[in-house]
Amino acid sequence: MARIDLVDLAHSYGGNDAPQDSFALKPVTMTWRQGGAYALLGPSGCGKTTLLNVISGIITPSRGKILFDGQDITPLSTQKRNIAQVFQFPVIYDTMTVGQNLAFPLKNRGVPKAEIDKRVAEIGRLLDLEPYLNRKATRLTADAKQKISLGRGLVRSDVAAVLFDEPLTVIDPELKWQLRSKLKALHRELDLTMIYVTHDQTEALTFADTVVVMHDGRVVQSGTPAELFDKPAHTFVGYFIGSPGMNILPAEVKGREARIGGNVIALNRSYDSLPAGAKIEIGVRPEFVDAVAPAPGLLRAKIDRIDDLGRIRFARVRIGEAKIAARAPAGFTSADGSAGLKFDPAHVHVYADSLLVEGAA
Repeated sequence: MARIDLVDLAHSYGGNDAPQDSFALKPVTMTWRQGGAYALLGPSGCGKTTLLNVISGIITPSRGKILFDGQDITPLSTQKRNIAQVFQFPVIYDTMTVGQNLAFPLKNRGVPKAEIDKRVAEIGRLLDLEPYLNRKATRLTADAKQKISLGRGLVRSDVAAVLFDEPLTVIDPELKWQLRSKLKALHRELDLTMIYVTHDQTEALTFADTVVVMHDGRVVQSGTPAELFDKPAHTFVGYFIGSPGMNILPAEVKGREARIGGNVIALNRSYDSLPAGAKIEIGVRPEFVDAVAPAPGLLRAKIDRIDDLGRIRFARVRIGEAKIAARAPAGFTSADGSAGLKFDPAHVHVYADSLLVEGAA
């Protein structure tokens, strides 16, 4: 296990002299504690796999350095970084048995046979592979093969970190939840530093203690799942995380009021010094906006439809050209297809040029 420090790390596939805005990975500095469970979350092309490959040594960064327990490992090859990596698709040897596949990384490092047998048995038990240890891997399902691949990454107890690159891509949807839960349990039991790359917020939020959200090559927020949901530091985090995502609306903000189309929305904090010329928006999650009967003082909206999700209903509404989602209380109906929107001031955030602004109490 290792503490991992990223120091002003950046990478460009076009060379170090390329403009910084074109970098696939913009400068990032952060620390990942020993034994932590982390997720790199973002859409395709956001830079998360580039960052993972820089950490693993597959890519040499254009700038910055990587420290494992204070030691600069930036110039070291992948083999010398003492890490394990699990890829999207299973990397196994079909002609070997499951047990031999799990033992392979240990044999390569000259681990004594007694220790190999012990570790293989332990990982086999933890991944429910015990019945298959003496079977050839070639005859197993894709799900079982990916379990073997996971096991090969976890079998070494001396690794600095285990890196997962979209490891559940080939897993059937009904089994993904089981494997996500299994990985979380494995992290607690093995106490390894784990870094998990995914575009799927459910995978990231259920696996990681800390989620690093990336957008356009930048880390836009790093925090616990609760922090990302309750207080998004960037509008991208707000609408990328959550289902439905955060509502983002252009507004005029002054003091403790936001104005949209002549209507006033109360704010819980005061905003008197917003940056001049900045694009000002408010953000509020659908769970904190209620669609109610139209009334004076409420923002009026046109209802497109109401989605019943079982335990909660969301009204999909329009305010001019803007489309947002609001909670539709049980029994709510609208004879003329319109609604009033009631905002919870404690959960309305203000953004300037997409960045969260902290108001005054």
